Amino acid sequence: MSDKPIARASILDIAAYKPGKSKSPSGQSLAKLSANESPLGASPKAMEAYRYYADRLAEYPDGGATALRQAIGDVHGLDPDRIGVGAGSDEILHLLAQAYVGPGDETVMSQYGFLVYPIVTNAAGGTCIKAPETELKADVDALLDAVTEKTKIVFLANPNNPTGSYLSVDEINRLHQGLRSDILLVLDAAYAEYVDAADYQAGIELVDRAQNVVMTRTFSKIGLANLRVGWFYGPAHILDVYNRLRGPFNVNGIAQAAAEAAVRDVDFTAELKAHNAKMRDLLVRELQSNRFKTYPSQCNFVLTEFADERGFTAADAFNLLMEKGLIVREMHSYGLPNCLRISIGTEAQMKLVIQTLQEMSDHG
Repeated sequence: MSDKPIARASILDIAAYKPGKSKSPSGQSLAKLSANESPLGASPKAMEAYRYYADRLAEYPDGGATALRQAIGDVHGLDPDRIGVGAGSDEILHLLAQAYVGPGDETVMSQYGFLVYPIVTNAAGGTCIKAPETELKADVDALLDAVTEKTKIVFLANPNNPTGSYLSVDEINRLHQGLRSDILLVLDAAYAEYVDAADYQAGIELVDRAQNVVMTRTFSKIGLANLRVGWFYGPAHILDVYNRLRGPFNVNGIAQAAAEAAVRDVDFTAELKAHNAKMRDLLVRELQSNRFKTYPSQCNFVLTEFADERGFTAADAFNLLMEKGLIVREMHSYGLPNCLRISIGTEAQMKLVIQTLQEMSDHG
């Protein structure tokens, strides 16, 4: 008998998620290009709503997030009764795993998918299987090959963090058609607001015609990362299960008010998307050399792969950028040690990134 409480083995096997750094080793604050935050901050209307709510801190929030769900439904053309909200999409992913995964069960994800998927799987007592990718892009055939009789959920970030790649609507449909009807397909569309590819769909249409698909979204990438608000769209039976599991007041009132204002501020979202596309395309175009490669992206970041050559490695680039006052995301935890993920920031920050890495490439 142990002399202290012991957590389940699957919990102790979890490698804790480590967010991107925001300070130098000396503690100096740096321009943070490591967390995929909004390059233009929050919607002014969301900030106004946040301030307005300050005199209501003693009140419990609306446990059903009614106004927020209605706003999401109005903007995206969805039935509010099929929308669930959570404390960030991370909470939604955790609760879906708790609901549909147990000891002995499996989930499937792509090789370089979001690191939270194995965490929520292990927390539920299951095992997460990683399917190989092809050129840093999810492979539908590999995902389907990874499915077994134990599979309960397939997690797919589309577009994907950290690679920035995406699957077309045809490929998503092919993936869904290859799954058993009792397997839940979770389409994590956290970066949907930034996508401009003509053959992309976030998953709404598939949810509308299937009983085993949910689409998850977040407000974190469009300016409300500090408030932790996420939402999902799914079949009524999955909403019923989710609402049985979640806390009665899982999203606080200030977060609900700011998110409602943010989703209705479609002009700000369009401005954010336009800025991001301009800066993202500039990075991809300019950061190409014989010593590193920047991959096309549909997100608010780009992934750059560096040569395994002394003086030109990802670590060298990371340190050079830090000397310039910029911090980006190292990719060791994703199994991509030769890569850096660079979040889109201001125009001045992007030009400094380009100048620094071009000088590094040209050196010698």
